Amino acid sequence: MILDSLVDLLNKQLLAIEQCSLNRVEVLLLQGIWENATYSKIGQQESYSSGYLTKVAAPKLYKKLSKLFGEDVSKRNCLTLLQSYIASLDSNPAICYPSGAVALNSPFYIERDLVEKKIEREIDRPGALIRIKASAEMGKTSLLLRILDYAVEQNYGVVTFNLAQIDCEIFGDLDRFLRFLCISASAQLGLEAKLDEYWDREIGSKVSCSLYFRYYLLEQTERPIVLSFDELNRIFEYPQMAQDFLPLLRSWYEEGKRTPSWQKLRLIAIHSTEVYIPLKLNQSPFNVGLPIQLPRFDVPQVEELAIRYQLSWLGTQKAEQLTNLVGGHPGLIQIALYHLSRQEISMPELLRTAANPEGIYHNHLQRHWLTLKEEPALARSLGLLLKSDRPLQLEPIVAYKLKSMGLIEQIDNEAIISCQLYRRYFSKNLLEIDI
Repeated sequence: MILDSLVDLLNKQLLAIEQCSLNRVEVLLLQGIWENATYSKIGQQESYSSGYLTKVAAPKLYKKLSKLFGEDVSKRNCLTLLQSYIASLDSNPAICYPSGAVALNSPFYIERDLVEKKIEREIDRPGALIRIKASAEMGKTSLLLRILDYAVEQNYGVVTFNLAQIDCEIFGDLDRFLRFLCISASAQLGLEAKLDEYWDREIGSKVSCSLYFRYYLLEQTERPIVLSFDELNRIFEYPQMAQDFLPLLRSWYEEGKRTPSWQKLRLIAIHSTEVYIPLKLNQSPFNVGLPIQLPRFDVPQVEELAIRYQLSWLGTQKAEQLTNLVGGHPGLIQIALYHLSRQEISMPELLRTAANPEGIYHNHLQRHWLTLKEEPALARSLGLLLKSDRPLQLEPIVAYKLKSMGLIEQIDNEAIISCQLYRRYFSKNLLEIDI
């Protein structure tokens, strides 16, 4: 994975200055050099003779790299120069502070191949419902951008709502909220809004909205329509709205099992589950469809991302140290690599100050601390975990909330603190909360 990122980086630079890229044999050579292999061993992988590699392929590779690096490259110094080249690019202006979703064209998005392929297969299935949940800054919206991009490539209609962008007043009135959805969906599909033809106060706004989607939006097109709700947890702040709207989504999914027009609808619900809303089992959209739990980054993924931030971490323990510190949390990994790539902080300093008020994670940690101040039951349970040298079983709702905040991990029915950063920070700061 690290080599793939390095090859991508070299190809981008070569295309910019030479209008050429590395060919298949040159990539094979680069892989062998990266692994300190001999030409003979490199050739055995693809049945190339060592003479061909030595006299033909390697000189062409070194010529390209020499122009790129600005000095003569040979097999002896190639690996050293590759590492130096990566480190020399620290001032790349493309490296911006990580905030919000990772753009489609950004090199700083780490693919979760198994997850993304599973979602693509599901979204092609008639009447699909995909539920993506994770705590804040885990990459939910970045993943959604790529799902929607895939849908566009398949020529699907795309309608997307970010509930964090909707006015509070709209959430206070179910009829207004559903009319807003219909009008916005029509606009995104390039259709004229025709609410008056389908809205009937006598049958209610939920039935009217369903009729509008079925007979106007879905039956008027031959192609599937992807309807996504990002930050769906925003609706949890309005319990009555949640009690009305979430069962409506569930009903659309159930209709897709028997009605051809509803089978064109593909629903995506994305939420951080920091608020628990009880719903009847036959009304909740959160116990049907394909559930996706975003995994944390592992060490190889952090190493790959470090390459993209142009940090030379090969042969060091830095990726493992950072992964252990933040438990592989994608957002926290990105923040650390940003500051490290700009040489604003060293790895030893980051490890030493991460949980301190002057540390790079202060805002993230303070947000969780304020939540715990408002939820004493959560603070008490987290305090018990901090004092224990073994996993503990917590009350189900408490464990649910702490896990959705990212503060704990669960092994079977028992909980542990999710990373060193939280253990260090809350061991000091929970003393200020009356628990």
